[in-house]
Amino acid sequence: MKTVIQGYEPLSLFRYFEEISAIPRGSGNEAGIADYLVTFAEAHGLFCLRDAMNNVFIRKPASPGCEDKPAVMLQGHTDMVCEQNEGTGHNFETEGLDLYVEDGWLKARGTTLGGDDGAAVALMLCLLDDAKAVHPTLECLFTTGEETGLFGATAFDYSVVTAKKLINLDSEAEGVATVSCAGGIGIDFRLVPERLPIPSIAKPLSIELNGLVGGHSGADIVLERGNACVLLGQMLAALYEMHPFSLVTISGGSRGNAIPREAKAVLFTDEPQEAAEFLKAYTTTVKSWLPREDQSFRVRMEKAKGTWDTMLSYADTSRLLSLVSLFPNGVIARMRDIPDMVETSNNLGVIRDEGENGILFIYHGRSSLDSKMDILARSAAQIAKALDLSLDINGRYSGWPMKDGSVLVKDFLAAAKTVFGEACEPRVEAIHAGLECGIICGAVPDLDAISIGPELRGIHAPGEAMNLASFARLYTLVCELLKC
Repeated sequence: MKTVIQGYEPLSLFRYFEEISAIPRGSGNEAGIADYLVTFAEAHGLFCLRDAMNNVFIRKPASPGCEDKPAVMLQGHTDMVCEQNEGTGHNFETEGLDLYVEDGWLKARGTTLGGDDGAAVALMLCLLDDAKAVHPTLECLFTTGEETGLFGATAFDYSVVTAKKLINLDSEAEGVATVSCAGGIGIDFRLVPERLPIPSIAKPLSIELNGLVGGHSGADIVLERGNACVLLGQMLAALYEMHPFSLVTISGGSRGNAIPREAKAVLFTDEPQEAAEFLKAYTTTVKSWLPREDQSFRVRMEKAKGTWDTMLSYADTSRLLSLVSLFPNGVIARMRDIPDMVETSNNLGVIRDEGENGILFIYHGRSSLDSKMDILARSAAQIAKALDLSLDINGRYSGWPMKDGSVLVKDFLAAAKTVFGEACEPRVEAIHAGLECGIICGAVPDLDAISIGPELRGIHAPGEAMNLASFARLYTLVCELLKC
């Protein structure tokens, strides 16, 4: 295998990242990477357990002299968010990633990189393969379905775990240890509309939004970037007041936990010219709402291509637009004592027209307070009842509170000084994104945990990049934390 990454140590760390990047591993498609991990464990003579969810647990005995030390668990997820630029044509189900290095940053052409959380997978493999590493018993847990609801971590049987400490490797900032995270909740609405025939002489109007940056619905929600699905809904709601119309179809986004960059709709109106002029003028208003990084926002309008036979009624069009307008999106509340930290948020990640099965709306809510997630669920139920929509509350998980007197935090602060130098000022913080630590700590009593990672940029969106020197330092940092 010809390697793309050159000049960084340890060589096996980067070799393993390239190897797993050649294996398709989008959420729900983790069987291939699970096969790879099991084969690796067998080749190295290590205890290995694989469950029905394709979670893989590998245990490596302690190095000489560390046998009496408590086991440490390393953990990360094998699945990745599969996003690509329009026109890239990448098949995430069958194709590996096209990696390249630019100015010390690793990227994938036209797609997400999967550094979230391929970095964890490669690091654990490197440690399991490193005969020189000094460590207590290592318990490496590779989970699945993290990006779509932490399903693997939720389903795993933790009775096999003996560790007293957990080092989660799913963070994206060097020199930072995360010690607390938000919980999450999936909220799916479904509208099954009446479909009416479109007049044969009709010329439906197509509207497409693009040019937004998008991002992670937890880590990036505080930046208040534009959500293509919400902006499209707001534009259409404003148009509906002036020029009532019937939607033909609408779609946008691909994952509940990603801020949509693109959305589109086809509508039928008796006043297509007036509708197009209104939307063109309103685009200027919408653009004024957006942050600097979203100023490439564009709206394209044209006669719809293809053949469209049916449309929604006025009433069902209104119900759809009411949902997008009424259910909150973005930052809902901030922490009173830390205004820069989001307490509660909600993200409309997907609108999908599924034909006879209706139109699906996938939201992902987050909060550090279970009671605020209760409010989101209650509000969703009230809106669903008022608009006669079906509702599915799913994938709920609690947050992860900071452990008082954490030994791992103390060890991290000392090890970071050793690895990064005395000039380094390592930080300990909480995040609004969800991490599997909450589930694992809930299942393994008294587990001391932190989450660390390499420097990553733009996760969950094409252009995602990992700093290679930072990744190498992360390996050194983990080795320091494991020393007996």
